[in-house]
Amino acid sequence: MNRTPTVDDLVLAGTALAAGLLAGFLLRMLLRWLGGHAERTRWGGDDLLVDALRTVVPWVAITGGAAVGAAVLPFNGTVRRHISQSLTVLLIVVVTLAAARVITGLVRAVTQSRSAVAGSATIFVNITRVVVLAIGFLVGLQTLGISIAPLLTALGVGGLAVALALQDTLANLFAGVHILASKTVQPGDYIRLSSGEEGYVEDINWRQTAIRQLSNNLVIIPNGRLAGTNMTNYTRPEQQLTVLVQVGVGYDADLEHVEEVTSEVVAEVMAEITGAVPDHEPAVRFHTFGDSRIGFTVVLGVGEFSDQYRIQHEFIKRLHRRYRAEGIHIPAPTQRVELHRAATGGSAELPADLPEGAIPVQRGERAPGPRPRRHREPDGR
Repeated sequence: MNRTPTVDDLVLAGTALAAGLLAGFLLRMLLRWLGGHAERTRWGGDDLLVDALRTVVPWVAITGGAAVGAAVLPFNGTVRRHISQSLTVLLIVVVTLAAARVITGLVRAVTQSRSAVAGSATIFVNITRVVVLAIGFLVGLQTLGISIAPLLTALGVGGLAVALALQDTLANLFAGVHILASKTVQPGDYIRLSSGEEGYVEDINWRQTAIRQLSNNLVIIPNGRLAGTNMTNYTRPEQQLTVLVQVGVGYDADLEHVEEVTSEVVAEVMAEITGAVPDHEPAVRFHTFGDSRIGFTVVLGVGEFSDQYRIQHEFIKRLHRRYRAEGIHIPAPTQRVELHRAATGGSAELPADLPEGAIPVQRGERAPGPRPRRHREPDGR
């Protein structure tokens, strides 16, 4: 110190510090009141801004009071510089944490609005948080007088070694970024992999993708494998899809009547069942002369992948009931077998006393089985 602080110096310093504490408390109460009003608005960005200001503004007031109090006291230049640096670093830390919270909140809100699901793709949130914290850390070091150029050089050299050691992790990281950037898969999509896994994409983080199956189980798949496999996305380019149901009627059925009745059942299901597409145009297409029936395909429209099971269930029940009422027969598969004589080509009549499992043999043919062995005398004749 340049001189011994007097009572007046201590009183002024204490008053400045107390004023900073009181201002910080009042500002925090004011921002809490503003936060209550922000929660009643539709836009979520004002909630993030008020929450960040509630963290930063009180600390700014407290730091300002401490700086004024330190300026009143008779410190020398070195002590004043250290106090100024410490208070500046404190503000940088507070601002960095608040900025990380606001920016990651905005990224999460944008992700949710684009994917239209509650779960967010945390890979962008985590990357954004790390970048903001790293920038704040470097600014804090520069404020303390520590040169960051050698640190960046060391990080560059060490980053190469880390990249070699974490090849799989980095591959999954960049694969996840590529998947989200290309918009081939987004949280909320229903996908099916060539390996058989299928379900709703819950989240895509920095290493793996979580898929929730219809049985409500989670399947965890590394991002690198997800990016390198064949995949069917049932949500893109649009969520609505068509379902094909195979039906067959007997050869004695009136196909015009069958088509008319089936179309009426399709229209009824599309209008009454939840998850169906009401404006779907009924489609019935005959395609096969089968062994015992004429086969055709019924095209149903569903609004979302998991709705198809409920819609098929109701359609089959109603179609079966309507066919019975209209007298339309759905034949069971049958097969007719005829036996013919090899010489004359006439039908072969089986003996009534033929044992079960025996094979009928025509005259002049040898029955299947091993040949009979001729008996030899002991003398070899």
